[in-house]
Amino acid sequence: MATVNTTVGIDPADIRIEFVRSSGPGGQNVNKVATAAQLRFDTNSKSLPPEVRERLLKLAGKRVTSSGELVIDARRHRTQQLNREDAMQRLAALIEKASTPPEVRHKTRPPAGAKLRRLDEKKHHADIKRLRGRAGMDD
Repeated sequence: MATVNTTVGIDPADIRIEFVRSSGPGGQNVNKVATAAQLRFDTNSKSLPPEVRERLLKLAGKRVTSSGELVIDARRHRTQQLNREDAMQRLAALIEKASTPPEVRHKTRPPAGAKLRRLDEKKHHADIKRLRGRAGMDD
């Protein structure tokens, strides 16, 4: 089992890497050699805690298939080995980010002075707008 951090490990049996032809410039090499790595990770794995799995699915977004497989395409480099390492690093980074629980937000209130300043500013702005109107008979 490969460890991502102290709490989460990945079972190598849940990862499949396939190599496909890469797109973009590169001449004839692009048409001959399959260098782009396509990593598939089964998120239904027992090695992931349920709360980490939920956060991972939310972070991954469209990269998760309907069957629960996370698909990472790595085609930044010209060799299979570098693309494989890049895909594995990106998977580890995603799981690392999903394994940290979100910070709890504590409700805060604006200070009383800030409320007073806001209300005074509103009153001042309303007076300016009121004075822009036409002068009546009593003015």
